[in-house]
Amino acid sequence: MITNILFVGIGGAFGAISRFGVNEFFENYFTSPAGTLVVNIIGCFFIGIFVGLSLPVKDSTYYFFVIGFLGSFTTMSAFTYQTMVMANTNLINAVSYIMLTVILSILATYVGAMISK
Repeated sequence: MITNILFVGIGGAFGAISRFGVNEFFENYFTSPAGTLVVNIIGCFFIGIFVGLSLPVKDSTYYFFVIGFLGSFTTMSAFTYQTMVMANTNLINAVSYIMLTVILSILATYVGAMISK
């Protein structure tokens, strides 16, 4: 258990630093918020590769790369991973999860923005 926590923590640190670097690059050289989009696409691509290769084996690579690195690099990879796992057993639950996540996340962002004004 402690070893898995260490793998998650170390992977998370690298993921957060990588996300920061990609976002800084896009903000400094393109003056656009495209960094978040790029991070989400890259994260989803790699989570897809991992799922395709192992569906998933929970070993040290899983804890370091999937939970730690990709989890802090982008939350989109965690969302798509959970959706794929659900879709394998219950497509209706997976579609419901997608709709709720998108709608409630946008709503929460809107409510938070309105409260903070």
